[in-house]
Amino acid sequence: MASEAPRTTRFSVFRDNGGLRGLARRSWRRWWVKGLAILAVLAVIGYGVLWVTILRGLPSVDQLRTYEPPLPTNVRGIDGTPIQSYARERRVELSYAEYPPLLVRAFLAAEDKTFFEHHGVDYPGLAGAVIDYVQKYGSGRRAKGGSTITQQVVKNLLINNEYSPTRKLKEAILAYKIEDTLTKPQILELYLNQIALGRNAFGVEAASHAYFDKELDELDLAQLAYLAILPKGPSNYDPVRHPERAMERRNYVLGEMLRNGFITPAQHDAAVGEPLGTILRRTPKFERVGGYFVEEVRRQLIDKFGETARDGPYGVYQGGLWVRTSLDTRLQDLAAQALRDGLLRYDRGRGWSGPLAHRDIDGDAWLQTLLNTNLGLDYENWRAAIVIGRDGDAWSLGFADGKTGRLPRWAAQMPVRGKGGTSFAAIKPGDVIAVAPEGDDYALRSVPKISGGFVVEEPATGRVLAMQGGFDSRLAAFNRATQALRQPGSTIKPIVYSAALENGMTPASIIVDGPFCVYQGARLGQKCFRNFGNMRAAGPHTMRWGIEQSRNLMTVRAAATTGMPKVVDTMKRMGVGDYQPYLANALGAGVTTVARMVNAYATLANNGRAHNPTLIDFVQDRHGKVILPENWRACDGCNGKDWNGKAMPRPGDRTRQVIDAMTAYQMVHITEGVIQRGTAVVLRDLDRPMFGKTGTTTGPTDVWFVGGTPQFVGGLYVGYDTPTNLGGYAQGGTFAAPIFKEFAVKAYEGLEKLPFRAPAGIRMVRIDRASGRPVYGTFPTDADPKAGVIWEAFKPSSEPRRAIRRGPAPVAAATAAAKRADTPRDSDFLQREGGIY
Repeated sequence: MASEAPRTTRFSVFRDNGGLRGLARRSWRRWWVKGLAILAVLAVIGYGVLWVTILRGLPSVDQLRTYEPPLPTNVRGIDGTPIQSYARERRVELSYAEYPPLLVRAFLAAEDKTFFEHHGVDYPGLAGAVIDYVQKYGSGRRAKGGSTITQQVVKNLLINNEYSPTRKLKEAILAYKIEDTLTKPQILELYLNQIALGRNAFGVEAASHAYFDKELDELDLAQLAYLAILPKGPSNYDPVRHPERAMERRNYVLGEMLRNGFITPAQHDAAVGEPLGTILRRTPKFERVGGYFVEEVRRQLIDKFGETARDGPYGVYQGGLWVRTSLDTRLQDLAAQALRDGLLRYDRGRGWSGPLAHRDIDGDAWLQTLLNTNLGLDYENWRAAIVIGRDGDAWSLGFADGKTGRLPRWAAQMPVRGKGGTSFAAIKPGDVIAVAPEGDDYALRSVPKISGGFVVEEPATGRVLAMQGGFDSRLAAFNRATQALRQPGSTIKPIVYSAALENGMTPASIIVDGPFCVYQGARLGQKCFRNFGNMRAAGPHTMRWGIEQSRNLMTVRAAATTGMPKVVDTMKRMGVGDYQPYLANALGAGVTTVARMVNAYATLANNGRAHNPTLIDFVQDRHGKVILPENWRACDGCNGKDWNGKAMPRPGDRTRQVIDAMTAYQMVHITEGVIQRGTAVVLRDLDRPMFGKTGTTTGPTDVWFVGGTPQFVGGLYVGYDTPTNLGGYAQGGTFAAPIFKEFAVKAYEGLEKLPFRAPAGIRMVRIDRASGRPVYGTFPTDADPKAGVIWEAFKPSSEPRRAIRRGPAPVAAATAAAKRADTPRDSDFLQREGGIY
């Protein structure tokens, strides 16, 4: 009980002094308690203001762990060769281990010397930036940054580039958080992959190519130091416009590297003595391949995946896609060369077609003016040049590489087309013209006004191997191979006759080449058709003869007999076009494209099975997953050296049987005769199984050829964009077929001479070529293309039959059998040709 007294006494004293409330009153009278309370209130208010104005809207730094920078879409050809890339930001993503150590040191010396010591914020540097900001406030001048590399990563990836103290505070807070989230090498990797370095280059690897045309690991110390100066402002240190300023800043960075012990004095002195060594801005060489083809690929990719991240994860300009196409660069070059040569042959002698473009020149700024036109030429040694001014008897020229040249009067004497006078007198400063080297000077060239399209396709797969849509894609992006709707003329006839073959006719059917008129009603009256060039009617002939000689009257008669609804249905099924059942469409009056016609002929060569023509084999995302074709599955073991004994994989058949296989083969067999003795006889000396058909539209305004072999089918048209008469001498057989021949001579070099394979059921019968009647006792010969007896392809029970007659006496029969034993038989022919498939 004694121990309880002091405790009770203490409680009584505490109660007599007012308890907790009294204690609070007495404490509040002390000044330091009031100070602490005020500071606490201010802290709460300050944190609230900070939360409302800054912290509440800060992004999460965790997203940087999985950050994927915008990457170009890379496009490759059929053999894996790079041919193009699509990007708004040129970037090659590298890991930290792939950066040369000297590059890292150069950037640290230029941007953040204490990067590996601080925790996201360089406080002395930040204090200096605040003082500089206060001193320059209201002057219109921008204060120095004071940002660490970590803060620059924040600015580039998490927040905007707003110029304000608020943004700086956000940078500092997020930089501190990033340092807790990522390692120093990870932060540097993000920075060096993301930083904008000018010339549309983002990241150091892309900048290495943009400024030096080298891989990053091929650069020397001076070149690495130049890259390190660019984050401060690429335009400020442009090697073309500000070479002195760039040299001074580069040497400053080299000095900082020396002062920080990153390099030796000997390395510093050697690097300071080097020139900048940069190249002029230019398009990478591989991006000049297959211009029209890769532009069509770009359109298809954008239709499928969109352009940017807003359209989905695979946006073409930043999704980092890897695209394998079917472009065969060898065939592409041959097709482009053949078409261009043909256009120039036609255009030669017609005078100068005028400048490619005209731009006003502001003083000496001609180089940027020329680059802004984005015009170029890749035909032989031709170059696009801008006319700078007159120098006596010569014009001064400027080129995209910054060099200059002269165009003397004697090298520009072509008359101006449609105006007269010399081209030299018509040229004006600011004209962008085509020239080619001529000695030490340049001579004027004329880009043809006439144009055309050329497509090459693989019949067995539908893969487009080459596509040329005009003279040069850098002059005009309009792709005449896929976008120009033209009348196909007589190239439509094999499609018309295919409909006839499917509806009862045979290659030996007799059709009258004679006057054919139809009554079109009271308003239009009677329409009478005629042969091309008003050729006289030749009377009754076989279907084969009518196709080989391209007789219009026989074609419309066959179409009328078959029924135009059936004809246009065949055209639609074969992908040529969706037409009204007018007889004029049987002669090619409807419009279509080269790409569609080539695909239709490829369908014939593929025994009537149609593919959707494709330019893209497959597309992978940046991680290697195949995203096109959809539902793609890997073929395990397909590349194995040894067969594992299991059944071979059978990919799904994506073709459609659009016309009967025997009909398709019959038409191919007939149009082989077009090459041997018809309108495309110019191709006969290629000496290989080949089918095809020429076409010439009314005027003529367009000339065509479509055809090929089992390996690939090609087709082209030539004509003005605004249909214009080409002149009577321009025909499919005399103009378009020779262009195809120039291509085919080299394209088929080294390829096996494969015959077209007939489908099961086809019967090969010897007939008289003129009458279509069966022939006995005489066999065709390959020596004479115009031989009277040929092999013709018939469907079962449709071939011409010998008349039935009474059998011979027994002795006579034995004699006949002995003769037959020494006579060539049809089966011998089939064995020589490898059988019927």
